[in-house]
Amino acid sequence: MTKTATVSLHGNTYEVDPMLVGMKVELVFDPFDLTEIEVRTSGKSAGKAVPHRVGRHTHPKASPETPPESAPPTGIDYLKILDEKHTANTAKGINYSSLMDDGRGPR
Repeated sequence: MTKTATVSLHGNTYEVDPMLVGMKVELVFDPFDLTEIEVRTSGKSAGKAVPHRVGRHTHPKASPETPPESAPPTGIDYLKILDEKHTANTAKGINYSSLMDDGRGPR
């Protein structure tokens, strides 16, 4: 068991009673139905393990965050500019003879 009162079983994480932190526990379950997992310690039942839910933890009295205002549009279409440059560069084609020129002159 971890320090966060969770156990791992078949790649899934389950929450158990926080009083069991640091103790060795035994999980009793049906391998074909992982919806109900019993937790035992020292041969006695210690409750159920429930699937761990990952989410945001907030204080109940905390006010919700307001999303930031979006920036006003600039009117510049950056993708169009990039596409025009790409089209202009690829329209020239490939100069294969320049690829073979290694700077030693003609052969």
